[in-house]
Amino acid sequence: MIHRPLGASGLKVSAIGLGSWLTVGTMVDAAAGERLVRFAFERGINLFDTADVYNRGEAERALGHALRTLPRHHLVLATKCFFPMSDDPNDRGLSRKHVQESLLGSLRRLGTDYVDLYQCHRFDPDVPLHETAMVMDDLIRRGLVLYWGTSQWPAARIAEVVALCRAEGWHRPISNQPLYNLFDRGIEAEVLPTSLELGIGQLVYSPLAQGVLTGKYAPGAALPEGSRATDDRGSGFIERYLTADHRERAARLVALAALHGLTATQVALAFCLRQRGVASVLVGARDERQFASSLAALDVVLPAPLVAELEQVFPR
Repeated sequence: MIHRPLGASGLKVSAIGLGSWLTVGTMVDAAAGERLVRFAFERGINLFDTADVYNRGEAERALGHALRTLPRHHLVLATKCFFPMSDDPNDRGLSRKHVQESLLGSLRRLGTDYVDLYQCHRFDPDVPLHETAMVMDDLIRRGLVLYWGTSQWPAARIAEVVALCRAEGWHRPISNQPLYNLFDRGIEAEVLPTSLELGIGQLVYSPLAQGVLTGKYAPGAALPEGSRATDDRGSGFIERYLTADHRERAARLVALAALHGLTATQVALAFCLRQRGVASVLVGARDERQFASSLAALDVVLPAPLVAELEQVFPR
C-alpha cells in the first residue's frame, strides 16, 4: 500500500481510502461491512471515511462496529458534520453548538475517544467563519480531534480560513474533500492550485462517478439488477451520471483502458491519483471483490498517450 502525506501535515493516509457513503451501514449489512473493513485493513488501508449524515448516523455506527477489533492507533478515522440531523434549527450547520454536539454524537456512534480528521461537510454562509474555525481549534486542543478539514469548499473560502487561522494562531485545516472524477474536473481550475499553495491535501470522493466510470452501465442497455442505479437508497445520487452521453463516454473509457491492458476502474482512479495534491481517493464498495478491483489502480502509471486520449474524451 502507498501512503501519502495529507497536505503539509505529518499525517500519512493510504492512497485509497474506504468510504461509507451509501455502502457500510446503508446498502451493506453488518456482517458484510465487517468483512469489507477487515479486508481493506489487511491490505494496508488506514483511511476510513464517514459522516454523521450518512443514513442519519447508521454509517458511523456500522463503521465503528466493524473497526472495534482493529488497533485504533493504526487507523485514520475521518467523519464530518454540517447537514441537518433533525428538525431542530440548531441541529445543523457549523455553529459552535452544532459542531461540538455533532462530534460528541459521532464519537458515541463510532465507539472512539477521538477522531483523526473532523471535516466541515460544506461551507456554512450563515455562521461566521471565525466561530467555526475557533471551535475546530478548541476541539483539537481538547484532544477530541487531531486534525480538521473541509469538504466541497470553494478555493476562496479555503484561502480565507487558512489566513484567519494563521492570524489567530489556531490550528488550520489540512485537507479538503471534493468531488473529483473524469466527468467532474472542476477542482483543477482553482481548488487544486490554491490548496497546493496553502498545504491543503485532497481526499477526493466519487472518483468512479458512482460506478458509472467502471463501464457497468453500458449505452442503451437496461440498468443491471442489484446495482446502485436500481436501489432506491442510491438511485437518486447516480441519476445524473446515467445520461446517454455519460454512458457513452464511460464505454469509450473501457475501450481505451483495454488497449493499454487496463480496466476502466484502474484508469479512472489512476487519473485522480496522478494529480499533485491528491492524497487519497475514497472508494465505496459492496464487497471485497469490488474493493480489490480498485486496489489494482495503485500499480498503474498512465502513459502520456493515454492521458492525451482521456483529455479528449473527458475535457475539463
